[in-house]
Amino acid sequence: MINRLSTSELPHPAPRSSEPGQLAVEILERLKYRIGKDPKVAKPHDWLTAAILVARDRITDKWMDSTRKTYATGAKRVYYLSLEFLIGRLMRDAMTNIGLMDEMRDALASLGVDIDVIAQLEPDAALGNGGLGRLAACFMESMATVDVPAYGYGIRYMHGLFRQQMADGWQVELPETWLAHGNPWEFERRESSYEIGFGGGVETVNIDEEVQRYVWKPAERVIATAFDTPAVGWRAKRVNTLRLWAAQPIDPILLEAFNAGDHIGALRESNKAESLTRVLYPADATPAGQELRLRQEYFFSSASLQDILRRHLQQYPDFTSLPDAVAIQLNDTHPAVSVAELVRLLTDVHGLDFDQAWDITRRTFAYTNHTLLPEALESWPVPLFERLLPRHMQIVYAINAKILIEARKQKHATDEEIRNISLIEETGERRVRMGNLAFVGSHSINGVSALHTELMKETVFADLHRIYPDRINNKTNGITPRRWLMQCNPGLFGLIREAIGDEFMDNTEALQALDAFADKADFQERFAAVKHANKVKLAKIIQANLGIRLDPSAMFDIQIKRIHEYKRQLLNIVEAVALYDQMRSHPELDWVPRVKLFAGKAAPSYHNAKLIIKLANDVARVINNDPAVRGLLKIVFVPNYNVSLAEVMVPAADLSEQISTAGMEASGTGNMKFALNGALTIGTLDGANVEMRDWVGEENIKIFGMTAEEVAQARAEGHNPRAIIEGSRELSQALSAIASGVFSPDDRNRFSGLVDGLYNHDWFMVAADFEAYAKAQREIDQLWTRPSSWYAQAIRNTARMGWFSSDRTIRQYAGEIWSAG
Repeated sequence: MINRLSTSELPHPAPRSSEPGQLAVEILERLKYRIGKDPKVAKPHDWLTAAILVARDRITDKWMDSTRKTYATGAKRVYYLSLEFLIGRLMRDAMTNIGLMDEMRDALASLGVDIDVIAQLEPDAALGNGGLGRLAACFMESMATVDVPAYGYGIRYMHGLFRQQMADGWQVELPETWLAHGNPWEFERRESSYEIGFGGGVETVNIDEEVQRYVWKPAERVIATAFDTPAVGWRAKRVNTLRLWAAQPIDPILLEAFNAGDHIGALRESNKAESLTRVLYPADATPAGQELRLRQEYFFSSASLQDILRRHLQQYPDFTSLPDAVAIQLNDTHPAVSVAELVRLLTDVHGLDFDQAWDITRRTFAYTNHTLLPEALESWPVPLFERLLPRHMQIVYAINAKILIEARKQKHATDEEIRNISLIEETGERRVRMGNLAFVGSHSINGVSALHTELMKETVFADLHRIYPDRINNKTNGITPRRWLMQCNPGLFGLIREAIGDEFMDNTEALQALDAFADKADFQERFAAVKHANKVKLAKIIQANLGIRLDPSAMFDIQIKRIHEYKRQLLNIVEAVALYDQMRSHPELDWVPRVKLFAGKAAPSYHNAKLIIKLANDVARVINNDPAVRGLLKIVFVPNYNVSLAEVMVPAADLSEQISTAGMEASGTGNMKFALNGALTIGTLDGANVEMRDWVGEENIKIFGMTAEEVAQARAEGHNPRAIIEGSRELSQALSAIASGVFSPDDRNRFSGLVDGLYNHDWFMVAADFEAYAKAQREIDQLWTRPSSWYAQAIRNTARMGWFSSDRTIRQYAGEIWSAG
């Protein structure tokens, strides 16, 4: 053992008081000495920073305790590599988990400060896009909660995902400036800096007559510097680390060029380095965009692996023990280049031979797949990969040779199987398949719902599964109940505590006891009152920001997620148009008042997704202003969807839209959040909806539409959407209105392309599932008219969602993949 960190090297803090009076004193001290403000002139953001610093100091005590414990016990560490961590605001989350929230509220109140007001000023960290990043954030909190020593590794994006605004109903992307005034939660670690190379060439060095080493001589280099944020578990049992990498140039300014008058060119290296960490998911429709994304992925993967190996050598003499001391989880294909990078570091830098390095690599890595969409299983053109990462290209070819020769000799793979498992796509443009690289370089490959895992075996990894039948396993996603019940829905949380006690706070499956209250009229009434209060809160926000008045007694029907054709926001909008037509045609009927709320961002280069946002806004403008509807139907697209907005919308939902094309959603976690907060689900048998149906009961969820098998069969046999549309009066009329410009009088052909796509191929089965969806919606209407039945089902949804905790998911990862904790 070398360089082992002794517990004596870290100072042991004195215990701190959390009495509100003492907290108030500490807040004033931080305000004076850390922010430099007198209370008389302090602004709300100053009070926010002071309160965070007080909480951070307490968390740091626990953080150091956790670090000492890990070193002292030699516990196995888990490293979670993810391009996204959608952590949202941290103050309420952190203070709740360390048991400081009530005392902090009182302390600030004694100083004349409302914690709820200043909490709204905390920036929403723009480090992710949707479910993938939010899952990573839930996992970080749960790893600390269940006492798994862990680091999360990602990129410290300066702007992250864009801030979404609407201009005449169109999405406009603006930079998200969440770091503009600093981040009081993070610590810069200048000592944890690593060089990252790009380009150049590879030289061969003869060590002796039989041994050769390869030396990569990069043409470009940047510095990756670490910034650490504590990740606090429930009751602060453990505090883990989220380590994000910032890019810096080797030379911040080319002084010779500057002095020669080239003031812009002198900053070329700085700008090139900083571009690596400016934006999450730069548009990759151009070669330059593809190159930047690959640079980002290699940048954070290399920095993370160098950091992991450095830390390992502090405790162990060599790398033979790496798989026993370290588990590295790849969150989707974005960090898949890590497989080649670890082999490079072990062979080229640390002197292991290739076979030994490959064995260590495969036993150390595990890979989570999040998608069955071929375009989301990243691949890179071979010329780009080879130019940017020449040594890694050699390693990929070496790994590929090893895999293909073994498959041919030992598994008797056919030519077709060889083509499908190869790391190099040979049909058309030659590309490096990152999903295949992650698969062969990992000892475990997991899906994120039972259905998704089985479909992985049958579709994207069918041939790899036949050759390696023991590697694929399932780990159904979960959500942290602290963020998604206790904090975002305090009214419901308090009602549940009063009804069943506190056990569910530490064991979410204890929520099952709430089942006994589902049919009790007095409890239903109180449950409904909590839901109404949450709807009033959301309605006030929408009126203040969008000027749209909503009736909180109407059904709040919500679909919030990334805008994508497979998630079928289009189906929801088309059904709304059909409902609008029926309401106008039959005003004598007793229509259920309904508000359809949408939120989500479209990728900047995804034309159809952006067109769907425009359609939602155009339809909303017409329906919301038509007196014939009498306010019974309203459509609202809420801009700039993020974690903080979700924390308001999820508790307010009566109906949760989980309507993706069956077989295309890996899992979903929004479905879990809504159900936990007492919303009924209307959805397809897709992703985790399947398991949710099993847990909440078929009678408490509304399932409609084609199954994954039926979708696959329809596509294989030649789906005829035109006949379906022409055979449906409501669907054909709704599509005709959209295509003819009823909702876009300024451009009558604006949506003709969207509608033509439904007539000509309907790949996402919008037309195919329309009638089933519309029928299910009218059945939902009927249930809404029976409040006792509605709230009985809503309460049972909350009661039966305990299994979908991310604590359960992490325990499964720890026990079945990582051998940790």
